Amino acid sequence: MDTLINRKNNKKKKLLLVIPAILLLGYFVITAMTKKKSLSVKRAEITIKKVSSDFFEDFILFQAKAIPLNSMLVNVIEGGAVQEIYVENGDLVKEGQPLVRLYNPNTELNYMQQETAIIEQVNNLNKAKLDLRNQELSLAKDLISIEHDFQDAKNLYELNKKLFDQEILAKNEWTVTQENYRFQKERMDIIKQSVTKEKQANQIQIHQLNQSIEIMNKSLRILRDNKNNFLITAPLSGRLSSFEPILGKTFTQGNSIGTIDVMKGYKLVADVDEFYLSKVAEGQKGSVDFKGKIINVQISKIIPEVKNGRFIVELAFTDSQDLELNQGISFGVKINLSEKTKTTILPKGSFYQETAGKWIFVVADDKAVRRKITLGRENPLYYEVIDGLKPGENVITSTYKDYQEIQVLNIKE
Repeated sequence: MDTLINRKNNKKKKLLLVIPAILLLGYFVITAMTKKKSLSVKRAEITIKKVSSDFFEDFILFQAKAIPLNSMLVNVIEGGAVQEIYVENGDLVKEGQPLVRLYNPNTELNYMQQETAIIEQVNNLNKAKLDLRNQELSLAKDLISIEHDFQDAKNLYELNKKLFDQEILAKNEWTVTQENYRFQKERMDIIKQSVTKEKQANQIQIHQLNQSIEIMNKSLRILRDNKNNFLITAPLSGRLSSFEPILGKTFTQGNSIGTIDVMKGYKLVADVDEFYLSKVAEGQKGSVDFKGKIINVQISKIIPEVKNGRFIVELAFTDSQDLELNQGISFGVKINLSEKTKTTILPKGSFYQETAGKWIFVVADDKAVRRKITLGRENPLYYEVIDGLKPGENVITSTYKDYQEIQVLNIKE
């Protein structure tokens, strides 16, 4: 006789065995997914700083150099090779004092040829003036002769008129006398008109010739002055700087051979990172430390053109005291962007490069736990904490390059 098998009971047994296994596996999966990633680090490898409540001052720091308030470049007007040097770099010079002499034989020969050509043109113009004067003189001589002939005809006319009225002179002779008188009078009038017009024309030509001669003489003076440009002189009085000519060295026209600094006051010039371009403005006040004394300064000019990630700022000394400065001396400049305010502050560190200020590791005993934070303003030393941290808490401010996916750091000695 066959035995009946209860399949339902076997299924229940298998189900009772599978369910606990599934639950156990799910527990391990959920635990693995929710477990915070941790990493052990040595305390010597990290930097721990304390969050504090203190006065926050929004300011920037940068280096600036002292330069004279006014300077002028010494430019080469006529290029050439250095022939003589009369002064040295750093000397005090006076306006008009010779600095260096250049030599350029080709240019000098060209000047001589131009000078000769101009002198020849001036001589030709003067000869043309002389010819006009001689022409006027010749006309004047002719006019005198014609006036003399007219006067003779007039005298004869007056004499013969009396004789003809007394019926002493024949009519035909009187007719000849009248005709000669008329001819000489008309001739003299025509010649006088011609001489007058000729003089007027000559005066216009002579005036034009004089203008041309004046232009030529002016060109000649400029040319001779240009010959003197090989001798470079000081355009004003002051201290000579950036002056390093060498005998035989060639300078082209327009090059600068040095700078003259007017020794009447200084200003500061700085190359500032473009990050601060929107934060600085003319009129902002700051300070520098000079020989242990705090000297007040003020931004006087901003050149917003950015080159290689930096722009130029000029600052003026606002203190009235005379400062014994030297050109090129460097100062650490502090520019105040806001007044001091009491707030929670966090020391700056390399962590910001990886977190952008959105989270930080907060240290408690031997652990550091990742926490979200909100930062506000910053200066070269501190960040302003808006949310996420309290005064007295310790945080890790060193680099987070290897901790971006880590939630907890185990700190070991």
